[in-house]
Amino acid sequence: MLAWFGGLLMACYAPLLYGLVRQWATGEDMGHGFFVPLVAGFIAWRRRGELGAVQAAPNYWGLVVVVCGTVQMVLGTLAAQVFLARTAFLMSLVGAVWFLGGTRVLKILAFPLFLLMFMFPIPAIVYAQITLPLQLFASSVAETVLNLFGIPVLRDGNVLELANQRISVVEACSGMRSLISLAFLALVYAYFFDRKTWMRWLLLAATVPIAIAANAARVTLMGLIGEYRADLAQGFLHLAEGWVLFLVALGMVVVFHRLVNRAFTRV
Repeated sequence: MLAWFGGLLMACYAPLLYGLVRQWATGEDMGHGFFVPLVAGFIAWRRRGELGAVQAAPNYWGLVVVVCGTVQMVLGTLAAQVFLARTAFLMSLVGAVWFLGGTRVLKILAFPLFLLMFMFPIPAIVYAQITLPLQLFASSVAETVLNLFGIPVLRDGNVLELANQRISVVEACSGMRSLISLAFLALVYAYFFDRKTWMRWLLLAATVPIAIAANAARVTLMGLIGEYRADLAQGFLHLAEGWVLFLVALGMVVVFHRLVNRAFTRV
């Protein structure tokens, strides 16, 4: 029954899922999308013992959720609201699990199902509202730090004018990409290395300031390096710098987790 229902869902949402996978392959902000269903599926598989110990108790409220998901998909498609149409798949999946397995099964799979939210790109209108303040913040921090180092810089919005280069903090440099990926990894890390549920949400919240600080540091570092070697602030080295700072941010999440745990054990 579960396999039949799953195949039916995949068939109904195939065009939307195809477009989603294509965006993962072409969109710079969604490269992590390929890993999300794999990680969520692995976590669900690890809970197979719990699932096997629970007797299925179908709940017809789940069928209502499936119908609501179908209506959402139709309305989203007609209104050209891609995010609404795509997330209807997750709603229908949740409804199918609830309908076939019952409330207990849904609770067991709640976390991997929640992780699937990271498959979907943020709506463009919301993305634009978030990225601009992040761009301005990163450029403002970079201006302050560069001035402290005695490097003259003129900031015009999200554009930094230095003696040897101009740095434009565009949407791709806003930090949203690293924030989304870091939030996903923080939740997965907390699942595997901590049994406390509240810790997952605390680490999720901590990724926001950490990712913003790391991105501001990246823009600042780009200005510092470019002041002496403008060629090092571009191309491959610019990309490598972003990866290094992302790993630093991930390390900060781990350090924050250990500090919180140490404080928690002392209470």
